[in-house]
Amino acid sequence: MRIFIQMIYRYKSLLIFAGVLFLCNCNNENSEADAIAIKNISEAAVKTDTTRIAAINQPQLNFVRPGTPVPLKNMFGINGYEWNFLENPFSPNDRKHIYEDKYALIKNFSAVRHYLNWNRIEPEKGHYTFNPSLSGGWDYDIIYQRCKQDGILVLADLKNSPGWMYDTYPTNSRDNDNAPVFYGKNLSDPASYADQARTAFQFVARYGYNKNIDKALVKVYTKKRYSDDVPNEVKIGMGLIKYIECGNERDRWWGPDETHQTAEEYAANMSAFYDGNMGKLGPDAGVKTADPNMQVVMGGLASADIKWVQRMIDWCKKYRGYKKDGSVNLCFDVINYHLYSNNGDVRTHKRATTGIAPEISNDGSIANDFVKLAGSLKQSPDVWVTETGYDINQESYQKAESIGKKTVLENQADWILRTSLLYIRYGVKRVFFYQLFDDHAGGTSQYATSGLAEGLKRRPAADYILQATKLMGDYNYLKTISKDPLVDVYQLGNKTMYILTIPDETGRSANYTLDLGKASKANIYHLKIGADMMDKGQVNTTNGKIKINVSETPVFVEALK
Repeated sequence: MRIFIQMIYRYKSLLIFAGVLFLCNCNNENSEADAIAIKNISEAAVKTDTTRIAAINQPQLNFVRPGTPVPLKNMFGINGYEWNFLENPFSPNDRKHIYEDKYALIKNFSAVRHYLNWNRIEPEKGHYTFNPSLSGGWDYDIIYQRCKQDGILVLADLKNSPGWMYDTYPTNSRDNDNAPVFYGKNLSDPASYADQARTAFQFVARYGYNKNIDKALVKVYTKKRYSDDVPNEVKIGMGLIKYIECGNERDRWWGPDETHQTAEEYAANMSAFYDGNMGKLGPDAGVKTADPNMQVVMGGLASADIKWVQRMIDWCKKYRGYKKDGSVNLCFDVINYHLYSNNGDVRTHKRATTGIAPEISNDGSIANDFVKLAGSLKQSPDVWVTETGYDINQESYQKAESIGKKTVLENQADWILRTSLLYIRYGVKRVFFYQLFDDHAGGTSQYATSGLAEGLKRRPAADYILQATKLMGDYNYLKTISKDPLVDVYQLGNKTMYILTIPDETGRSANYTLDLGKASKANIYHLKIGADMMDKGQVNTTNGKIKINVSETPVFVEALK
């Protein structure tokens, strides 16, 4: 029903009602019903109607979150692959040099979640290769070195089962999304995941920061691919990677049974991956065995189900116990989930029909629940969202639609930036968008056309991310002082910035009087498609206040003394 009403609002230029009509759509059994209110329209000025945000999805006003503040740039990560760095169409066989034209696009983002298929670095059991990998010829040393040089955080997501493992399954059950165990193994036993734990050890021993590792435990396969090839060599503690993720969407409910794991089975998997099941799998198994300071990120959950995480915590209480300080001996350092804003509900598998603006989705309440769960643990682990985004193809149920005079790409840009602004309000520490390029350009399925770049050019969403980063990427979120329009306050030292947004998807705008305290002037910044920097204007304040027109595209205000 919500979609039907929104279609009326978008395509009718004038609607006049004498009263107020409320229509409810109970999409989320865990949330209050969303309410769509049609406001009275005065004869003096016609205002576009608005979709109101359910109270449970609204931010708390003037709440300063305790703990380490989060800079805005942490909300601007991207998902990508090794070929996004190294595949040069003018030199297709050269995979030892960064392709600078594409890398220029990657540098628009503060972090990269690298989808790293296990088979790439261990194409045969026990044969570890990194520079080059025997599967694909990729040079991971070069990718990670360049990212560190340019201040780009890398989350290495070690995912999928290698061929030599899933080939042990019956022919009709062979799938690289199978649980990472040999056929017939007990998914509830951490020892079943020993091979993955050993691969994680080798990766972390190489790219982590710990140099004090027994060299006899670190291995690479030195066989050359051809006579003048440069063979792999052992390297220890290169200091390039701080975060590693175990698998991807292991709570999947689709696909064959062999690809599924319960929360308890995945906790057993993570226990092996994390520290070799508390050292029981030997001196060369587990991330923490190689580098105790490496942070282990839970594989992003497809269902955004907080109960799944709680079941993992309960498993840890039972099988890993408690530390001396009384904290649960967890098998992860970062809680991680995926969520795409739409009018469905992934937690109940209710299928969506369209993407929607992040603020009117249930994203806020879900983020709040995850952050509260994390805060209930003594370690208070970070919460990350490592996949979110919108398609541009209009046949996808995850599409961003055109609104008013805005094109689909322009609206995708609005919603992408506003997604970052939403998550930082709720205490999520990092966000990674799916993904750098379209997975299938022109494809009609969900997530096929979510790219933030195309060819060698940024899409508007990437323009906005670059401009926001340049203007105030190092500013820390402080608090929100208004709900409609949303007015967020950021600080860096003694400098203050405000971001103002109408949290809607109807093309609505409104005037807002912003109190800048003792500021005598203000810089006002407007996002500009196709540019590296925002447009800037300056105004004088009246008793420290300015009146500003706010729309569904965020506007930025800098207070000047």
